Amino acid sequence: MRVLSVVHHAGHTAGGGLFETVAEENGHRHERWHAPDGRHEDDPAAYDAIMVFGGYMHPDQDAEHPWLRGEADFIRTALEERVPMLGVCLGSQLIARAAGAEIGPARAAEIGWCEVELSPAGRADPVVGVLPARVAAFQWHYYTFDVPEGATLLASSEAANQAYRIGDHAWAIQFHAEVTREMVDTWLVAGEHELPRPIGELRAETDRLIGPWNRHGRALCEAFLAVAAGAA
Repeated sequence: MRVLSVVHHAGHTAGGGLFETVAEENGHRHERWHAPDGRHEDDPAAYDAIMVFGGYMHPDQDAEHPWLRGEADFIRTALEERVPMLGVCLGSQLIARAAGAEIGPARAAEIGWCEVELSPAGRADPVVGVLPARVAAFQWHYYTFDVPEGATLLASSEAANQAYRIGDHAWAIQFHAEVTREMVDTWLVAGEHELPRPIGELRAETDRLIGPWNRHGRALCEAFLAVAAGAA
């Protein structure tokens, strides 16, 4: 398949991490679009699957990041054309925006390892359902989304909605199932001033949780790509 990653930062610790690795290991033609560079020239339907990743910006900061409007338009077209799509963190919020849902600050920021619980629909879902019913998920967000009209809530936490599905072609997860250990270590150092607990505690927790979390992330990405391959 032809798979597009939409990223919002340069550098190998700021993109799709494990998900990009999984796409390439499965033999797919993987391409990257750095959205801040400007509008994407291809129609979304030129791709068999699209993955939209995270970023430090918020999904409604068009004044600070004018390119967000063009990316939201690209995502809206992808939804209309039913291109299989998976959004992560900022990506999940931008899909919600493109689908007409409300986006805004969460009840509380979630930074580090936070428990996520799947809904009954989530446990039965072909993509999110590969996760345990309750799982410690790596998070780093201040914003959240309302579930778009007609979409299905798949997971939640105490602070925010965590996952939803639009039809049978678009999934969105607030948590970072794509992170590698290198990504986590880089983020903890760069964002140490944002951490709710000492960096040493979060590193120790990462030591314990990153292995199982990466297995879950790999399974989730493979499930999404399998659904996309079936659609293709």
